[in-house]
Amino acid sequence: MEYVTKYILRKVFNHLMLCLITYISNYTIADTLCYSFSCNMSDPALLILYGSQTGTAQDTAQRIARQAKRRKLQVRTMPLDCYNVATLISESTVIFVCATTGQGDPPDNMRIFWRFIFKKSLPAGSLCQLDCAVLGLGDSSYPKFNFVAKKLQKRLVQLGASMLLPIGLADDQHELGSDAVIDPWLAAFWQKFYTLHPSLKFCCTMIISHNRLPPSYTFHFLDNASDVTWQANPAEQTLPSSSSLLAKLLSNIRVTDVSHFQDVRLFQFDITGSNIEYTAGDVVMMRPCNAVDDVQQFCQLLRLDPESRFTLRPTDSTPVPTRLLHPCTVRHLVETYLDIAAVPRRSFFELLLTFATNELEREKLLEFSSAAGQDDLHAYCNRPRRTALEVLADFPHTTAEIKVDYLLDLFPEIQPRSFSIASSLKALPNRLQILVAVVSYKTKLYKPRKGLCSNWLASLDPNKEDIYVPLWVKKGTLKFPRDEDTPVIMVGPGTGVAPFRSAIQERTADGITGNVLFFGCRSQSKDFFFRAEWEKKIKARQLTLLTAFSRDQEDKVYVQHRISENAELLMDLITNKNAFFYIAGNAKEMPSGVRDALKGVFQQQGTVSAEDAEKMVNAMEQSGRLQSETWS
Repeated sequence: MEYVTKYILRKVFNHLMLCLITYISNYTIADTLCYSFSCNMSDPALLILYGSQTGTAQDTAQRIARQAKRRKLQVRTMPLDCYNVATLISESTVIFVCATTGQGDPPDNMRIFWRFIFKKSLPAGSLCQLDCAVLGLGDSSYPKFNFVAKKLQKRLVQLGASMLLPIGLADDQHELGSDAVIDPWLAAFWQKFYTLHPSLKFCCTMIISHNRLPPSYTFHFLDNASDVTWQANPAEQTLPSSSSLLAKLLSNIRVTDVSHFQDVRLFQFDITGSNIEYTAGDVVMMRPCNAVDDVQQFCQLLRLDPESRFTLRPTDSTPVPTRLLHPCTVRHLVETYLDIAAVPRRSFFELLLTFATNELEREKLLEFSSAAGQDDLHAYCNRPRRTALEVLADFPHTTAEIKVDYLLDLFPEIQPRSFSIASSLKALPNRLQILVAVVSYKTKLYKPRKGLCSNWLASLDPNKEDIYVPLWVKKGTLKFPRDEDTPVIMVGPGTGVAPFRSAIQERTADGITGNVLFFGCRSQSKDFFFRAEWEKKIKARQLTLLTAFSRDQEDKVYVQHRISENAELLMDLITNKNAFFYIAGNAKEMPSGVRDALKGVFQQQGTVSAEDAEKMVNAMEQSGRLQSETWS
């Protein structure tokens, strides 16, 4: 009787609070009542909400969902922005899995949720009935490591939520990857969950962890043309939003010397007649395709006819991917959707194990799927950057047993790539340019490792045929001052110079001359990007250029050395003219080296202590006068 009374009181409280939040969030009362009366006294359900930019957080959320299904729990998994956040107070248990992007920004698919959850008008105790846990996925090489997860947990506590366990802060820089944190965090979560719901531990029969769950979709293959119901334009299916367009590729030009080890290309697209607008610091998004040879090998390994056509039918509430044709060919699916060239995650091996019949392959896959085998998995897969396609070739017996219905569970969707825009509409109307290093490097594997998007772009030859690339523009993390009297100091070695070229073109078109660029590369004669353009702007007194060619002398010289050498100039610009300071490039060592050099400027010219110099740099960052855009 006491349980029933508490249950009814909880439902009444939830209903009243839901009405209040509904009013705040502009949801209709009718929708609220419909949801409220649909609640029942069934066993506690688990809701997994994720914010994912590159697919890693989504993969982790789906992995947790599979663990819940094997425990025979009711579970739902969805992106945060697909969830009606006003109903959060009626959930029993929620796991939030969140990545961090840019400079501490939320992923694109949780921005609506993010704005709502931080509304000041939300009642302080609105989530007091919620049990939840937060798992963050981040990279400690970035200054704001797991910032989104940390801030979300703090906000949930402010709203009265009960945290089931301390926040999990997974780090991609760990030698064993994110799983070094995720595995023990999940073990602690399930232990806590069963402590709260002890009856579930005994009434639910645990499914063996390597038993196969039902697929998310079933493939319905078509025999003849009469089976075709509808087919969209293949180009339209690749466009993610109304702001996208098929841009004609005008040029693909190598800008490094042919003798240089690195192939860097400048691509130019025609955006005439589009509604696309961009400013300095913005990025362009595009989704690559798999190589023709890889598609052919994949179809051979799985014994699939690339020309066979099919439609997808979901087995649960999971929607059919909108990017796929309907009906679709196997070739189109593999070429444009399945990420077969990526280094597979642990979840790939867990599902692959369920198809294993060969004893040796089964034993190895079982090891790779276990927590104890993660070091061996990283040695086999992550360190040499082995692709999912190569893994299939290494496990031929298991690969031959893969059922086609599981393809979309095994292989994630190809994620869009972002590139800093390297041009300005004011200088080049109706054009968009990007500067791309074609990724190719050796590991212990025989074949060189190749970046999917950069090599796909490099393979496109506009001189042979008309080529149209689906792309769309997003606001970037770098924001440049509008005040024409405010100078900017830009540090962009290598392809990190791309957003600064856009800024310099834009600012000089407006007559702004306070532009200082620190550029670094290996050799003045081999990879000095946009040299002729910079020389013209120097002659016009629109640019101050300070260069560091690291391999042109015996002692290596980097941009941070040039910063130290020009301490007096920088101190004057920053302290007397309120200059903005920008860093763009590889996240490995350069950004921290530049920050240290800037601290040294403050110590040398401002005669302050190391501690005070650190405070000055932090103050610039907090005010937006120090901004970074780095990538690993």
